[in-house]
Amino acid sequence: MYLLDTNIISARMQNHEKVEAKLEDAADAEEPVFMSGINHYEIKRGLLAVNATRKMKIYDAIRQDFQMLFLDNEEVFEKAAEIHTDLKQRGELIQDADIFIAAMALLQNLILVTNDSHFQRISSLTTENWITDSN
Repeated sequence: MYLLDTNIISARMQNHEKVEAKLEDAADAEEPVFMSGINHYEIKRGLLAVNATRKMKIYDAIRQDFQMLFLDNEEVFEKAAEIHTDLKQRGELIQDADIFIAAMALLQNLILVTNDSHFQRISSLTTENWITDSN
């Protein structure tokens, strides 16, 4: 089971060949693929800011392919606070939005699919990069 990061959803919007192939593999294996409400917010704000109506239609169509996870319980906030504290103590802090995405992935036992290496700073978080991975 996978949780997509915003950059992977953006790559999907651009018909990135490797991302498309991995999504097809997941569908063939009946592996659920999720996105988060945070991804939705990040993409929508970017598209609205530049009035990208054509890309908005593309996004609105493909987002239907993924079940959306929301920040809807205290457990997510507790896990995010733990992650933030750990990263801050090590001097390796990342953006809050990414901390929440990581917390959702950890709590749901999902593999986070991202093109951002900073997620590797979070212990016990499993990540894959469908943009650069060769397999």
